[in-house]
Amino acid sequence: MAQFRNKDKSLLINLSFLSPKPTGISVYAKNLCRYLGRSLDSTLLISPSAVKSFSPSFPAFVKNYPIPDTMTPLQGTKGHLQRLAWTQWQLPSIYQQLNSNLVFSPVAEAPVFTKCRYVITIHDTIPLRFPRWSSSLTHYHRAWVPLVLNQAQHIICNSEATARDISISYNISSAKITPILLAYDRLHFYEQEEESIPKIPYFLYVGRHDRHKNLHRLITAFASLKNYQDYELWIAGSSDRRFTPDLQAQVKELGISNLVKFLDYVTYEQLPEMIRGAIALVFPSLWEGFGLPVLEAMACGTPVITSNISSLPEVAGDAGILIDPYNIRAIADAMQTIGESPSLRSQLRNLGLARAKQFSWETTAHATTKVLQRFT
Repeated sequence: MAQFRNKDKSLLINLSFLSPKPTGISVYAKNLCRYLGRSLDSTLLISPSAVKSFSPSFPAFVKNYPIPDTMTPLQGTKGHLQRLAWTQWQLPSIYQQLNSNLVFSPVAEAPVFTKCRYVITIHDTIPLRFPRWSSSLTHYHRAWVPLVLNQAQHIICNSEATARDISISYNISSAKITPILLAYDRLHFYEQEEESIPKIPYFLYVGRHDRHKNLHRLITAFASLKNYQDYELWIAGSSDRRFTPDLQAQVKELGISNLVKFLDYVTYEQLPEMIRGAIALVFPSLWEGFGLPVLEAMACGTPVITSNISSLPEVAGDAGILIDPYNIRAIADAMQTIGESPSLRSQLRNLGLARAKQFSWETTAHATTKVLQRFT
């Protein structure tokens, strides 16, 4: 990787959003920082609890500047508002104090109408594609994100599909956008020689419970399997009072409460074993900026059923079963077929493992470094 050193100016990486419970964006940011720190003279703006969340240890070669511990998703709306205020009013002072000339923000948050120069990553335009007018996130993406994007030196995103979305939704020139595919931790997600055989075979979903994740169709598809009693459906992801109760009510109404497990948040350490034990990861999302669970499942040798739209074909390629996520019958047919065919599961396992090898954080970081070097 190309080396960059600047004795007078430093790059600030804004990690104010990191929390001890990592989501896909947190996984992206932490893995990226492990590699960026080796080649860029950078300082992480990070809270004490987020430092502890690095596993197995915080990179020794990375400098960090401590920031408040009250600005993460764990603090809910209050945390988000405190972070936005800190970003707008405190970050510029730190920028000046540390003699910086560029901020890299792995999320679409940056100070506007200031002298701070910045490059940001935007992961998707889902709040615009699936708006909820009661959601502050929708309004943030409609009113504030356009300012952030227009004032950015450059924009990074995680797929060609997201690049097109950004260009169309925000009227941003494609020349200002660089898509860089994400990756996975090869020391964490990997195949095992001996296949895990659970007491009851289960299909697995990993992710949030938002409506665009399409869990209501997945549950209906599972209930329509001709031998659904022979399987379980495991739903791994933090409960959400806006969406989870409706999904649980649907499960109860279908009479499959004993077969559908809502597992709530699954730790990063627990996730690989759970993925490896599944018949298949079923990820029928209506839209994704990238879709990390698909890549992580392939790396574990677990067959994948996922959507044929948005960025998901860029991730799965020909190594998964691609379905129309709006078609419940298509979801069910894929689950039925994969459940009944050991030979197909073996074929998809091999294809997925080969596909996953094409992704690495080193490659992602190298491409990101090249972008950041253009503006430092």
